[in-house]
Amino acid sequence: MTKLLIGSAAGFSGDRTDAARAVVDTMIRMGGPAALIFETLAERTLALAQLAKQADPDAGYEPLLVDMVSPILATCLAHRIPIVSNFGAANPAGAARRIHRIAVEQGLRAPRIAVVSGDDIADATGRARLQAELGERFEADRFVCANVYIGAQAIADALRAGADIVVCGRVADPSLTLGPALAHFGWAMDDWDRLARATMAGHLLECGAQVTGGYFADPGYKDVPDVANVGYPIIELEDSGDFVIGKSEPTGGVVDTRTVKEQLLYELHDPAAYLTPDVTADISEAEVRQIGPNRVAVTGIKGHPRPSHLKANIFSEGGWFSEAEISYAGPGAGARARLAMQILQQRLPQLHMRFDLIGVSSLFDNDGNDTLKDVSATRLQAATDVRLRAACAHEDRATAALLPRELNALYTCGPAGGGGVRTSMRTRLNATSCLLPRDAVSEQFAFVEA
Repeated sequence: MTKLLIGSAAGFSGDRTDAARAVVDTMIRMGGPAALIFETLAERTLALAQLAKQADPDAGYEPLLVDMVSPILATCLAHRIPIVSNFGAANPAGAARRIHRIAVEQGLRAPRIAVVSGDDIADATGRARLQAELGERFEADRFVCANVYIGAQAIADALRAGADIVVCGRVADPSLTLGPALAHFGWAMDDWDRLARATMAGHLLECGAQVTGGYFADPGYKDVPDVANVGYPIIELEDSGDFVIGKSEPTGGVVDTRTVKEQLLYELHDPAAYLTPDVTADISEAEVRQIGPNRVAVTGIKGHPRPSHLKANIFSEGGWFSEAEISYAGPGAGARARLAMQILQQRLPQLHMRFDLIGVSSLFDNDGNDTLKDVSATRLQAATDVRLRAACAHEDRATAALLPRELNALYTCGPAGGGGVRTSMRTRLNATSCLLPRDAVSEQFAFVEA
């Protein structure tokens, strides 16, 4: 069959909203069937979306949905380029309704929007299964939500049924690519090699500009041209499942064997057994070849039967999280920042606080501040630009609020020369995971009317 083009216009929630235009225009110039994906959902993102939905039942989907979809909706509808995304987050139906309003606002025909469901298992049946699996780890009185990573089947079914847009919640990231591939090529759900190849194509697409030189860039070691205008990736997928990856043009960035290998290995625990809801992918014998400027062919990927269980993420109420920062500069900055830390420790013994002396010790420390304890007086003396960060979590809001109050008091209570205070507080969710039998989860789609 005719090859399928699949472009990625986002790799996380909050990604650039001007990327999609170049991706769509490039696919149109290349010609042939195409699909556009936005990958915007991570565990933390979904937790934040659940909190947003708690506060407002109409919220809970990608905050930048309008900015992402508006610039390319008319073009995608006109050129029959379906949009597939997990930007539904905690409220896929709400996202679908908002897209319908965008179409009305732009004077477009009403798009056929399918919403994929089945990932949300917060109902009574889902809770009972989670209780049985987690036992005492399941906090029924603090339970907020639970979502399962589902696969590509419902996406494919929706596209076959004529969907212009498929809005998902917690589907696995590579499934956003596999779904259009299944709908286009008609592969069987046990054609493991083809499923694995399209899954790894999706794995390359799922983080947007990571594979086109963005996250790859390291000046003097891994130089990337015009990275400020980095293009986003496009896959040319064959019926065999083999593919070529390139990027939108004209843009900056680079696609070469190094960028592709980095992204292939990204987040893979076992390259011979990458577990997804759809297939177990094996890249241990994959071949990555440069076949032209910004064109890399990937072959040799194998597939094995999909796992018998699916991963579920469970979120429960986690109290409050507060953090506060203050800067010190000039001679003695390190010593003054450490003194400020000691003052907070003495005045707030009821809090377990994480401290960072940014500029001296932060990135490689832990919540026990073990690295900070070993910082020498010489290093502190040499530091002339230090920012103290303190953070804590607590069940009680009033207790958590003591940290930003006390740090703010350092302005005049000393030590000398502190400034640039910033504080924040927010509710917190705790997360745990487990595996559920595949037959405990039912994924399906339904069209949402305007």
